Amino acid sequence: MTLKLCIAQLNLVVGDLAGNSQKIIQAAQDAYQQGARLVLTPELSICGYAAEDLFLRAAFITACDDAVKAVAAALAPLKDLAVVVGHPMGGDSRTKSVAVQQRFNAASVLREGQVVATYAKRELPNYQVFDERRYFTPGQGVCVFEAGEAGSTVKVGLLICEDAWFEAPARQTRDAGAELLAVINASPFHVGKGLERELMMRERVRDCGLPLVYAHLVGGQDEVVFEGHSFALNADGSLAARAPSFQEDGLLVQIDATQGGLTISSTIAPERTPDEDLWGALVLGVRDYITKNGFPSVLLGLSGGIDSALVLAIAVDALGKDRVRAVMMPSPYTADISWIDAREMARRLGVRYDELSIVPEFEAFKATLAGEFKGLAEDTTEENIQARIRGTLLMALSNKFGSIVLTTGNKSEMATGYCTLYGDMAGGFAVIKDLAKTTVFRMARWRNAHDPYGTGFDPIPERIITRPPSAELRPDQTDQDSLPPYEVLDAILERYMENDQSIEAIIAAGFERADVERVTRLIKINEYKRRQSPVGIRVTHRSFGKDWRYPITNRFRA
Repeated sequence: MTLKLCIAQLNLVVGDLAGNSQKIIQAAQDAYQQGARLVLTPELSICGYAAEDLFLRAAFITACDDAVKAVAAALAPLKDLAVVVGHPMGGDSRTKSVAVQQRFNAASVLREGQVVATYAKRELPNYQVFDERRYFTPGQGVCVFEAGEAGSTVKVGLLICEDAWFEAPARQTRDAGAELLAVINASPFHVGKGLERELMMRERVRDCGLPLVYAHLVGGQDEVVFEGHSFALNADGSLAARAPSFQEDGLLVQIDATQGGLTISSTIAPERTPDEDLWGALVLGVRDYITKNGFPSVLLGLSGGIDSALVLAIAVDALGKDRVRAVMMPSPYTADISWIDAREMARRLGVRYDELSIVPEFEAFKATLAGEFKGLAEDTTEENIQARIRGTLLMALSNKFGSIVLTTGNKSEMATGYCTLYGDMAGGFAVIKDLAKTTVFRMARWRNAHDPYGTGFDPIPERIITRPPSAELRPDQTDQDSLPPYEVLDAILERYMENDQSIEAIIAAGFERADVERVTRLIKINEYKRRQSPVGIRVTHRSFGKDWRYPITNRFRA
């Protein structure tokens, strides 16, 4: 017995039912021509993941039902082909009946024009960015179906994502006669998540004694990124197949019956480093957010500093130089080397580069406010005016030419409020919002040391990486005038914000009390800013996005 299976690692668009359906159909037809008789598509592949409150709309569920039927009809001529599609399923919420209010995160098996089996996800995640209990009811039971040609079939047990992280669904599926576990997934990326998945699925196959195929989504959706990295494991936990990360792929897997059971064989994409994965996530996140939302191009303020330099490098890798514009907006405090380095980086990358001085506007603001501010020393007020002038200019260019503004603030700044509302926070997409400042430096060095897109040069001038970071909003300013050293700040941020350690626990770990209390206080009092910041790419296990939900009005201090 031999069964060829295709993992259709697809990049789908939420709500594009016609486009997603066509992708599924095309992938299935291509796989069939290559001999596949089972095709697995990702979790909720019909509608894209995650559709959020679209799931609450009766018209959306009905449209998804129609799309499933349309895919089944289109694939009807392909004899003996089974295709697994993910989709929401439920009743019409316009009625008052509780029974039809139930909705399920489901997967259906399509064969020769018919839905021959349907399974509803049992374990609904409700942590980090997940909110599935808001939308779905847990399913019950198991789903085992036959795949292959007559006389040479495999009994396949179907699971959906979180189900495979628990023992019971897999064991019960095995006990119902499954010979192979097929898991369809939409599991958001964070650094290290791919290895976590492989390790957990190894536990699952060793626990239930069955080989496993893991079909995963790829692509960016708002703040989350799905990296692909689909794979297959033999029953002993050995890696049998792995798809490339951060790109669509139709991975063909061969399943053979041997004396010891089923054996899987296929190609194995090389293992990637964490920084390589991080860069891939940032690039794909930008590319898909811009492309899927229909923006023709992007623009950003290029200051000659490390943050905007990294964002520019990511944007060019994601979109190409012709869709990226950089604008330098010098103030009276902009150092000459900032001009020089910004011009040099723009030259290296070949992007459109313009310089718009904000000196006249800054002087005009000060003149207008001179009476109000008479007798008062300059302070952060004047610094913020400069940032807001820049934000206004960028948004004006965005409005006039249709380009979306990429903001350049990092996670350390977002945490501590070292950013200006309606100034450097103005824009539509925050590329490095989830990168601590120390990670920003590391990724700049990584990109200069690697050339994944064949540019043939270091995109970021070395001085941008080595000079002390500064907002350049007053004479001789550096970030460390207002903040602890970034190595200290980021370590405290990771412990407090990402891992929920208490203030006293962080101090006990060896950090100075003054630093810990200062950083944690800044995190708390700047929640109101973060609520107004643009959406940005999530790359850690906890970002300032869907998985950070703290009250603005809050007096708890521990």
